[in-house]
Amino acid sequence: MAYARLREHLGLERRPIRVYDPIQQLAIVDEDVLQRFRVDTIELGRGFALGDEHWTEWTLPDGTNCLMPVWARPERDGEDQVLRSPRGRVIARMPPGSSYFEQVHYPFADQDVDDLDHLEKLLPETMWTGVASPPGPLVDGPNGLAVLHDGARALRASTDRAILALFGGNLLEMGQFFYRNDNFLLLLAAEPRRAHAFLDRAVELHEARLETFLGAVGPFVDIVVFGDDFGMQQGPQISPRMYREFFQPRQRRLWDRVRQLAKVRILLHCCGGVRPLLPGLIEAGL
Repeated sequence: MAYARLREHLGLERRPIRVYDPIQQLAIVDEDVLQRFRVDTIELGRGFALGDEHWTEWTLPDGTNCLMPVWARPERDGEDQVLRSPRGRVIARMPPGSSYFEQVHYPFADQDVDDLDHLEKLLPETMWTGVASPPGPLVDGPNGLAVLHDGARALRASTDRAILALFGGNLLEMGQFFYRNDNFLLLLAAEPRRAHAFLDRAVELHEARLETFLGAVGPFVDIVVFGDDFGMQQGPQISPRMYREFFQPRQRRLWDRVRQLAKVRILLHCCGGVRPLLPGLIEAGL
């Protein structure tokens, strides 16, 4: 909604608003805006979903018409908009008056024993791991790596901007996606062995996907973007001691592997007040 108003304020021609992130209602920034503000980066997903067949019509909460990825179009459920997993489960809701989706299903929220052997199969059942931005499912299937490689190579040939490759690799957030925020913070404090077991499995999944991902796009990108919102408005969600015990060695492992696989910089998207954690993040290789 803000992007549509920005274009109007700048006097730019009207163009379809393409929402690449349905959860947060984030728009693809068009070339004329990138030039207007001298933006020197571009995200890898901009090299995919370039055809009309990849988009479907939707309406933003303020009535603005937009386009959504065909594989992530919200549905109406009563007065709410919802996002569903491939199994049909409602995993996110946006009630009237909201401007983004909230997760409503947490696979491990009510379990005493965690099904870590099937963690990968459960990824589509949480909002943040189940709703894909471009390239999304365009790179699924037997020729997916070739599609990913070719798209990254074509984007590299088309721009001199630094290309950011969104990877994720979330750890604290991964626990919150599966257990819910309150439950996972309790797990870290009260059941550390269980938390370590979950995080070990998450790192194994991330590392395997990282090798596949950078094997396809590594030669064409400049920055690999990880994400983990360690902060709140008041400061970190966890103490520096807890960061160093649970997360620093695992981030170091992932970031060391990135540098073995590709000549890239590492960026961490990290919302909130995290200043007390910065020394530990730097030691981990950020």
